[in-house]
Amino acid sequence: GEEHYNCISALHKSMRGSDENASLYWLARMLEGGEDPLYVARRLVRFASEDIGLADPLALTQAVAAYQGCHFIGMPECEVILAQCVVYFARAPKSIEVYRAYSNVKECLRMHTGPLPPVPLHLRNAPTRLMKDLGYGKGYKYNPMYKEPVEQDYLPQELKGTDFFKERKT
Repeated sequence: GEEHYNCISALHKSMRGSDENASLYWLARMLEGGEDPLYVARRLVRFASEDIGLADPLALTQAVAAYQGCHFIGMPECEVILAQCVVYFARAPKSIEVYRAYSNVKECLRMHTGPLPPVPLHLRNAPTRLMKDLGYGKGYKYNPMYKEPVEQDYLPQELKGTDFFKERKT
């Protein structure tokens, strides 16, 4: 029932707050109460990107490994795998930079009126002669062929200069 959601919320908030003791408590309370370890592992995968993100990119690897370990061996042996992951997450630095930026992109798409801007011609693939003749791919600079970074726009003209990492939703 509701306690299922209360406990997972307490686990998330304890990890987010870097309280490794409380994190272990809520994990154990869930597992000892019969919670599906794969449910917990799936939530840890989300937490790795949503709450830790780029502050520790290996967190996602830890979460996926924990999920796979739980899938392979099940309970009760997988409890220590989840415990290790939960403590890792509680101790990890936190960043919601990507989470916020992606939310800003979604908001931009939702608020857009009319048809979405077309993909710029230089970014379009040109698998046919007709597409090449229409200018698809023309002027595209293939970055790996350059020693220095290349100047090239990747957003549609209407969004030029937009930085979703700096934009704030109102």
